[in-house]
Amino acid sequence: MANSQNLEVTVLDSRTGDSVGKAVLDAELFGITPNVSVMHQVVTAQLGAKRQGSHNTKTRSEVRGGSSKPWRQKGTGRARHGSIRSPQWRGGGVAHGPKPRDYSQRTPKKMVRLALRSALSDRAASGDVIVVNDWNFEQPKTSEALQRLATIGADGRVLVVLPKDETNAWRSFANLQRVHTLAPDQINCYDIMVSDVAVFTEDCLPSSAAGNSSSTESIADSSTDKAEVPA
Repeated sequence: MANSQNLEVTVLDSRTGDSVGKAVLDAELFGITPNVSVMHQVVTAQLGAKRQGSHNTKTRSEVRGGSSKPWRQKGTGRARHGSIRSPQWRGGGVAHGPKPRDYSQRTPKKMVRLALRSALSDRAASGDVIVVNDWNFEQPKTSEALQRLATIGADGRVLVVLPKDETNAWRSFANLQRVHTLAPDQINCYDIMVSDVAVFTEDCLPSSAAGNSSSTESIADSSTDKAEVPA
């Protein structure tokens, strides 16, 4: 259930950390009661889609050797065996081992949207959503990106949502191991939950308004795609 009123957060200057205004967080996205079970199912689907599923072990019919009985059935004092390909033999086949399979799941779009809204609401409720006015790097510079994150108080694993056209910002954050960057239409439940802090610019704040490129409607398919799920 969403709160009736939208939430307000302070907009920070990315260079100085000073307050430069207020931003409104859409209550339909940032103000609902998180559904933990749905988030768990959607994240499991995302991680499953990330798996290659190329693991393979050989059964007793696929390993080499052992076509004949190793010794006669009776009179040797040893246990009876029919083939050295059996699983108890060194070099034998593997019983019930993994075989190539597809781990992806078909997740309803409504569940994906609810999981994303739940993740955003969880971060907003704990005060881990930071909004900055802009980045506007004059040139790509990793040290400046690190300094700006420290200025606005973004510690730990940080998710930075950037406009696609801010090339200098993308390149500035690229080499920071604990910083993950996404475009507004790539936001998903897993990346929100795996990060300690989510940093948005005012232009990139998700909204439930119709026609907004950052809305959950436009990114409902992105969280369970096979293509790429960030680590």
